[in-house]
Amino acid sequence: MPHINCENINPYNSGSGKASQVRAMFNNIAPAYDFMNRAMTLGIDRLWRRKAVRHVASIRPHRILDVATGTADMAILMARRCSAGIAGIDLSQGMIDVGIEKVKKAKLESRINLQVADCLNLPFSDNTFQCVTVAYGVRNFEHLLQGYRSMLRVLQPGGTLVVLELSTPTSPIIKPLYKLYTRGIIPLMGRIVSHDSRAYSYLPESIAAVPQGSEMTALMEQAGFEQATAKPLTFGVCTLYTAIKPFDHNNNSK
Repeated sequence: MPHINCENINPYNSGSGKASQVRAMFNNIAPAYDFMNRAMTLGIDRLWRRKAVRHVASIRPHRILDVATGTADMAILMARRCSAGIAGIDLSQGMIDVGIEKVKKAKLESRINLQVADCLNLPFSDNTFQCVTVAYGVRNFEHLLQGYRSMLRVLQPGGTLVVLELSTPTSPIIKPLYKLYTRGIIPLMGRIVSHDSRAYSYLPESIAAVPQGSEMTALMEQAGFEQATAKPLTFGVCTLYTAIKPFDHNNNSK
């Protein structure tokens, strides 16, 4: 298994742990987060989420956990497409506060419950959810393998994990343009809009460092999942990962 370099990529390179730095970063950028998402991806992030939600809807879950829910975009989309109850967790109170207001505006308070929590210590019982989702969040985990094992624990046997994560395109034509955009334009936009000089430099650094494709699916299977798949989207700029919790899983790590 390759070294998981993304765990060593921190937003501020301070003496505190990654989780506390990620929390501080998202608290700082929460007011600008939705605008920056649309601007950075030219709105394509919405299409990627819809693809993930279509997969979620196809399994007809009754209870869904949305990890790294942020401002609740994914949770709201799933509530509109599925009949499930949805729990959303995030490290950042600032992001959760924005999400709560969006859920109220969408009149989905009876379907979506948001709270501050850490994926590495999920406040839910074993075998609670039929589906766990993470959109653009796993690269921010302090311990990625531990995060996957935590999500496996709260999934019911036969339940599905759905992960959307940004990735680095491999095309020799697209890759140089992507590098220029993510390492030059996005950090500049981020400094102007969010007033956080590091947050949007951390973004391309963490994307480059996170396991991708077969490395990511191998990590999921090491955590105890099976049938892990990776589907590149939009020239490989984003990847949709899925995996299943085995019916015979006894919550012991492999």
